[in-house]
Amino acid sequence: MHCGRARRVAPGDESVLEPFRWWHLLNGRQLFYVTVELTGTRRSAYALDVRSSGKQSGDFGMAYVYLDGRQLLRAELPAEFPVEGGVIDVAYGAAGLKRAHYVTPNGIATPLTPEPRSAVGRRMRFARTHPSASRWIGAVSIVLLLAGVIVNGLQLIEPVLQIPPVVERIGRFESPIHLPVWLNVTLGVLAGIGASERALRLRYNWLLDGLGF
Repeated sequence: MHCGRARRVAPGDESVLEPFRWWHLLNGRQLFYVTVELTGTRRSAYALDVRSSGKQSGDFGMAYVYLDGRQLLRAELPAEFPVEGGVIDVAYGAAGLKRAHYVTPNGIATPLTPEPRSAVGRRMRFARTHPSASRWIGAVSIVLLLAGVIVNGLQLIEPVLQIPPVVERIGRFESPIHLPVWLNVTLGVLAGIGASERALRLRYNWLLDGLGF
């Protein structure tokens, strides 16, 4: 757990949790739930409300934690919200959510349950009802990202290896892949689609999803 993130958490305003509406599919809102079992029959019901931001590439919006329907905490993303028995860890990337977990002090991470009507909830329901199709879609998303990593990686490394001191040490390197602009753009778009699909399943890999587009 990262104390720096926890320090950015601020108290909430105790407002009531807004129900999930169909138009929230368009503005990128995500909603999750987790119930923390306490001693005896006591339990606490938390909700995580994630609001993405379109302002800047480095600004991933805000997240709010609700306890029994009232806003308890708020923070800019990424954040770790201290709750009973652990933290709620949430991070957002360029393609969507990286993670939304409840993490205990001994490091056990449990994914939060998505709102069934949200984009993540709908994708997870599709995975349950159509497991074979879901696996095929997941495999295609990895292929698209791998293509993006390979193409982007070779094109990014070529100018670095043209620096005279590097050339003197290892010789001149020329990328074996030289694609027209339209194809580079197409691969970038496809890699973005693949990354977005993986974000709906809360799958994130720093190499695939971070460098794929």
